[in-house]
Amino acid sequence: MLSTVRAITKRAFSTSPKNLAAAAQLTVRDALNTALDEEMARDERVFLLGEEVAQYDGAYKVSRGLWKKYGDKRVIDTPITEMGFAGIAVGAAMAGLRPVCEFMTFNFSMQAIDQVINSAAKTFYMSAGAVNVPIVFRGPNGAAAGVAAQHSQCFAAWYAHCPGLKVISPYDCEDCRGLLKAAIRDPDPVVFLENEIMYGISFPVNDQIMSKDFVLPIGKAKIMRPGKHVTIVAHSKAVETSLLAAAELAKKGIEAEVINLRSIRPLDTDTIFKSVQKTNYLVTVEQGWPQSGVGAEICARIMEDETFFHLDAPVWRVAGVDVPMPYTKSLEIAALPQPSDVIQAVDKILGKKK
Repeated sequence: MLSTVRAITKRAFSTSPKNLAAAAQLTVRDALNTALDEEMARDERVFLLGEEVAQYDGAYKVSRGLWKKYGDKRVIDTPITEMGFAGIAVGAAMAGLRPVCEFMTFNFSMQAIDQVINSAAKTFYMSAGAVNVPIVFRGPNGAAAGVAAQHSQCFAAWYAHCPGLKVISPYDCEDCRGLLKAAIRDPDPVVFLENEIMYGISFPVNDQIMSKDFVLPIGKAKIMRPGKHVTIVAHSKAVETSLLAAAELAKKGIEAEVINLRSIRPLDTDTIFKSVQKTNYLVTVEQGWPQSGVGAEICARIMEDETFFHLDAPVWRVAGVDVPMPYTKSLEIAALPQPSDVIQAVDKILGKKK
């Protein structure tokens, strides 16, 4: 399956006029690592803190080599107290530094949610714009593999609910490099939701993506695959699911337009609306739970816009099953959206007309 995803991504990459004929391969882990390295070299106010980020090179090796390069003052191992080190990071941001606060998993960010929401997200507003909090909270989010109910939640909808935060959910190396750089440079708190399963996956990158000046705008989605019959909107690993589904649908003559949201808050509704006005059908795909999820928000935005009148069928949400994540592998697979689920949704809303 991974080889299929790489092939699909490579084809999409090679059709872009901005890309070189021959592209190097980079893992998502190394994309994040190089982005951190370059931003730390660029701005001495940037520092990284979290559990095992320094001497151990990070639980997922995202911070590999940074402690040896920048030392104890810039890469800081913390005790196992998310509330404590997140509070230190927020205070440092208020004092003018630019901390990158790593949670070993965003499931553990629940221990620090008071700092993320009440301290980081609200301070700019409560200070009447006098105090910025330029901080990035980053780490793996959502389902991994075999880590059960307490380690598999997707926090995209949770944090996107809160004014004062920007919420980013990257998919590939381009997303991770360009958006992590943008997040670190942003004057406001950013929640940066990575995916553990994606860390080891390689994607093609060119000189533009690898440039130290490569920064993507926060709040702008990317059309991963153009199409005319149905719009599929996804973020993070669900983009992979959607691309695989789109490849199968194409064999049946259905050309799906796949949109990688990249940013959950702010949400790029313009790109979604324009696509739906062209295709007249919409399927949203996410690994998080359905109730009050990202797909639910997109449905509401469609309803509140004239784009609603372009729909030829109701919006269909493909999401994680509305249960705590099972530990058993077979049930875990059943609890997460698969390409077949997306294909089935498209078939239903199109009425198999195409």
